[in-house]
Amino acid sequence: MSAVPVHHVEEGSAGAPAVLLSNSLGSTLPMWDEQAAALAGRFRVIRYDHRGHGKSPVPPGPYELADLGEDVIALLDRLGVERAHVCGASLGGQVAMWLGANKPGRVASLVLCGTSAWFGPPDPWMERAATVRAQGTEAVADAVVARWVTPLFAERNASVVERMRTMIASTPREGYAACCEVVGRTDLRPDLAAIRAPTLIVAGAEDPAVSSEMVETLAKGIAGSRVEVLDPAAHLANVERPAEVSRLIEEHVNGVVEEETS
Repeated sequence: MSAVPVHHVEEGSAGAPAVLLSNSLGSTLPMWDEQAAALAGRFRVIRYDHRGHGKSPVPPGPYELADLGEDVIALLDRLGVERAHVCGASLGGQVAMWLGANKPGRVASLVLCGTSAWFGPPDPWMERAATVRAQGTEAVADAVVARWVTPLFAERNASVVERMRTMIASTPREGYAACCEVVGRTDLRPDLAAIRAPTLIVAGAEDPAVSSEMVETLAKGIAGSRVEVLDPAAHLANVERPAEVSRLIEEHVNGVVEEETS
């Protein structure tokens, strides 16, 4: 399948190092609002919606992880960005890893948030995709958002949780289902050794989707990578701990930029 022109927004200076933010399954670019605001003063921040999500096209499935990766390359080409610091959450983290392994010349560094090279056996993902095709994303919205943040955060931030729930429920059913199947089919464990970009791994201590073993697999597989565990935090640490995640991204990218220019 050829690349599709995904919807995007930019903040910051066009002449600054580019930081690309890639979303989780069922989310759209507002999931990075806090990070974009924090990073735009120093970087060219590019956010986008995966195919099948938000304002991006919804081509018929099936999709492959390579399709989502090529969408990013096409976006960078349209924007005239040769290399970007790629930060991805969950599915977006898998896209980031694919780029690091398959398009190394386009990746300056990686930040992998709440993600895994392999999210376990495919059956639960295929079942969720089937549910969404039959009943729509509304049918899974409550269960998904409950995994994104800890119960205590949800209790104290009802308006944030409701916005995220609406984000999921508004995702086109075919776009969500086809991307859900991508997660179910993806196993990047054999590809980790090919990633040479400086990599920061950010994990939530209470993430029900990403076990400590999955984080360890990433850390051992990607040479020179570093792990930061945020506690408390669940699957979307950037939503639950926005200041800390923004700081970690900024410090990581600054370190890479300084090393390249020294």
